[in-house]
Amino acid sequence: MSAAEVPARPAASSTPAARTKAPAATYISWAALAMMTTSSVASLRAAPTMAVYGLAAVFLYVVPAIVFLLPTSLVSAELASGWNGGVYKWVSEGISKPMGFLAVWCQFAMTIFYYPTLLGFVASTLAYVFNPALASSGVWTAIVIVVVYWTGVWVSSRGTKGIAGLASGGLIIGTLVPGAILVTLGIVFLGQGNASAAPMDASHILPEWAGLASLVLIVNNFLSYSGMEMNAVHVSSLRNPGKEFPRSMFLAMGLVLAIFILPALAISWFVPSEELSLTAGIMQAFEAVFAEFGWQWLTPIIGVMLVTASLAGMLTWLAGPSKGLLLISRQEGYLPPFLQKLNKNGVQQNILVTQGVVTTVIALGYALIPSVSSAYWIFSVITTQVYLIMYLLMFVAAVRLRRHDPDHPRGYRAPILASLCGVGFTASLAALLVGFIPPSQFGESNPAVYVLIVAGGALGLGLLVPFLFYRMRKPAWKQPVEPEAEVSQS
Repeated sequence: MSAAEVPARPAASSTPAARTKAPAATYISWAALAMMTTSSVASLRAAPTMAVYGLAAVFLYVVPAIVFLLPTSLVSAELASGWNGGVYKWVSEGISKPMGFLAVWCQFAMTIFYYPTLLGFVASTLAYVFNPALASSGVWTAIVIVVVYWTGVWVSSRGTKGIAGLASGGLIIGTLVPGAILVTLGIVFLGQGNASAAPMDASHILPEWAGLASLVLIVNNFLSYSGMEMNAVHVSSLRNPGKEFPRSMFLAMGLVLAIFILPALAISWFVPSEELSLTAGIMQAFEAVFAEFGWQWLTPIIGVMLVTASLAGMLTWLAGPSKGLLLISRQEGYLPPFLQKLNKNGVQQNILVTQGVVTTVIALGYALIPSVSSAYWIFSVITTQVYLIMYLLMFVAAVRLRRHDPDHPRGYRAPILASLCGVGFTASLAALLVGFIPPSQFGESNPAVYVLIVAGGALGLGLLVPFLFYRMRKPAWKQPVEPEAEVSQS
């Protein structure tokens, strides 16, 4: 990261105002922005989901990167460079304030299902530290989710400083190092003449077509790539956004694809797809590879590293979306005063506690749904669909803003914006609709039950709840906002 100062012009006057120096302009390099983007998007958690496809995982990761990751990155960069205030500002200016509220609500609401999904992975990984048999226990998973989440709420409500610094450390400790170990030992394993558990020949580059259900797992990759709009706020910190931002995004895309694809392939080398757990698959792979080299004692250590990264990510995200929702709601009166109340540390504790109650109820799904992998997948789909509603609104807003306010100052203008938004909107809508189709792994289950659960979670939480809040709003719900408070949620 580099910084450059813009010197102030010498003043003739000796007044204090004249002697005030112009603020320094701090820039970041395009490579630094690429690393920031990679650290906020890439994770090993999704690797088992795609490992079941073997070599076809490459195709299933590259396609959403082209039709979703790239449009999202470039479009959000233009919006962020022209309008401060994040997705609420973009959508409210481009469409309407009610739609802006819906967009920022979906950013918050997706975390309600995201945390059970993330902590379901934590529970399965943590099981390998104590007893691998617990990885398939729904009761164990539910207990871990409830305990860890409420601990995170307690930590966040105390206004602890420096939590954000855990993110970069989590990337190294829980993603880059374990991923590099897994891939390196996997290559050594194949180099010794051992056969891969999944076919690695050219005939398996494309996924086997077995109807629409065979493509449902690709929906989860949209969530894997989500969050790029949050890094777009840094586009104005580049010296030459027009040239450097696309360069930064292509580098980030390459790094993200490498982190997603290579560990997924490594898992498929060691663990047969029919034995793979969507939550514990990464630990299954480490257990298999360490057993091959006689290093079983490393398995619990890797488990702790992965858990550390996931917990760091949870803490850094826990209060962010809810704070953005709080600030918007105080300005416009979208939420009742109870949910707007702050504790003595200035933290939106009531929102976090209410979210925690819902998260606890969702966690019981792990105990009630027979397969932990099934529960994990259902909650992942609901999370993705709620978030996709926000992206649909963002793409529409970007086109309308370019059309109706073309002269508004923008630090970066995305090329062929209308085409990018068209591709991104179509891909997002297709992914949202495909999410209602039970994947092939759920062939023996009742499809109607699956659709009801997903529709109830995604449409109820993503559309019905914000609609009710908006209809019930009252002028008295508006609260004073501190002048220094900024709506930075994006």
